[in-house]
Amino acid sequence: METKKNYMLPIIMMIFLFGMISFVTNLAAPMGVVLKNQFGVTNAMGMLGNLANFIAYAVMGIPGGLLLQKVGYRKTALVAVAIGFIGVGIQYLSGHAASFAIYLLGAFVAGFSMCLLNTVVNPMLNTLGGGGNKGNQLIQVGGSFNSLCGTLVPILVGALVGEVTKANITDVYPVMYIALGIFALVFIVLSIVSIPEPNQSRSTEPLGGLIKGALSFRHFILGAVAIFVYVGVEVGTPGTMNLFLCDPNAGGLDATTAGFVAGTYWFLMLIGRLVGASVGGKVSSKLMLSVVSLTGLILVIAAIFSPLSLKVSLPVFQTGATGNLSFGVTEVPISAMFLVLVGICTSVMWGGIFNLAVEGLGKYLAAASGIFMVLVCGGGILPFIQNWVADIAGYLASYWVIFAGLAYLLYYALIGSKNVNRDIAVD
Repeated sequence: METKKNYMLPIIMMIFLFGMISFVTNLAAPMGVVLKNQFGVTNAMGMLGNLANFIAYAVMGIPGGLLLQKVGYRKTALVAVAIGFIGVGIQYLSGHAASFAIYLLGAFVAGFSMCLLNTVVNPMLNTLGGGGNKGNQLIQVGGSFNSLCGTLVPILVGALVGEVTKANITDVYPVMYIALGIFALVFIVLSIVSIPEPNQSRSTEPLGGLIKGALSFRHFILGAVAIFVYVGVEVGTPGTMNLFLCDPNAGGLDATTAGFVAGTYWFLMLIGRLVGASVGGKVSSKLMLSVVSLTGLILVIAAIFSPLSLKVSLPVFQTGATGNLSFGVTEVPISAMFLVLVGICTSVMWGGIFNLAVEGLGKYLAAASGIFMVLVCGGGILPFIQNWVADIAGYLASYWVIFAGLAYLLYYALIGSKNVNRDIAVD
């Protein structure tokens, strides 16, 4: 009982950090609406903050693993939190300077922090919980809080922005204050509280050899590409939908309502993860990934070919004539409804792809995980490409990029995930 009492505070801090990964990362996409209107840039340029955030994963993925091996989990977490505070702080300063470039720098720095936090929060929560079922339970709690924060961000940004044409970085300051406050609090707690260090397995083989070994497996290479594609699909679907709904010539909604619609996508991801966790022990990763990829393809096709004039009522929060928030139904293009439902499909994809890609890798698993972290950068690159297409061909036409991504994930589930290199020694 004493151990639980001593570790309760750092456990809470780790759960907050789990949420902050989603909070800060998902801030970049709805900020595209602000950047587009404040600086008069294209859709693709508006998503540059999102691109900068995710490109940091490509830069920091492998160095982050080396830092973890050298200084341990606790010190790496402290470094990550400090960098996160600096990154959000730079974004805050960009509002005072009204500078697009400074905002992009802040998003890039914040991305370094998110990459590092992704490497430490799972094992630290597991260790603080004592491992086993309790440790896994804490990870699930952290994952749920992560999804909740992802749901809240576009809602908060939309509510703060109000009239889209007058959007300004300074409007989103309250969201940044929340992030800065949590980072500062967590840093102080982790600095003064003694916590156990997760056990680290140190391989005697050089990192280069382990990476080369992991890349000897075809199903892993295709799986790494699948992670790149998946994160792009996960981020691009609601991110572009938010821009689409805020455009007076397309969705025609105010920023607040559009934010709530986009937030519903992330809420459905939370529901999907809870359902996926309950059936995961009974359904194979291959079957689960196949079903959700195919369903996602059907939903995206339906969205692309549905006319903008066809409306459907969705239950969401909305702004009244006086500017007050209320809950009710609002009319949105039926395409938006189909895209919101894609959130159920993307909710369980990460775990399925990871399980299929690392099956049979043995001693190469740690190196494989590092490569996966690098390829999370797809969450910035694919949405940028999608919005470049949107600038040229229109919002709904841009979802052919998402369609192509889901088609690849279906291929990987059905064919590409098979381990054809079982002759390679992994002990």
